[in-house]
Amino acid sequence: MRLTRQMLALTGAVAVLALAGCGSGGAESEVPATATGSLEHLAAEAKCKPDMQTDADTIRQAICKAGKEKYVLATFATDRGQREWIDMAKDYGGHYLVGRKWVAVGEENVLDDLRGRLGGDVEEGIDHSSMDHGGGAHASGHAGHGG
Repeated sequence: MRLTRQMLALTGAVAVLALAGCGSGGAESEVPATATGSLEHLAAEAKCKPDMQTDADTIRQAICKAGKEKYVLATFATDRGQREWIDMAKDYGGHYLVGRKWVAVGEENVLDDLRGRLGGDVEEGIDHSSMDHGGGAHASGHAGHGG
């Protein structure tokens, strides 16, 4: 897989969000059909004013706010590019809300709320809390939560 600067930049943003801490689980609500469209369309559906970070042919990325929390919203030119990015990003841990050619990355409670607007499937990154990586920056109690 060839890494691009845009993929590395988004992966870096994911790492920051993943290491920021764990959210509390929210109640499952009715999930709508998964939204599709441009980053701007998805942001409007999510009631977010996107702060564009990357605007490239293969990936577009923006930071959105949900109250005091932030999340990353990204769209991809291809399904394959999206899946490769997700597979690589999951090594950083974190929580991912995944739709067709888009992904949102943030705290679990933020994504639960966002899922109620955009639909999609929740995926979880690798839990590194049991690994020694400089003092356990992301020690969590998320081990094996059911979804």
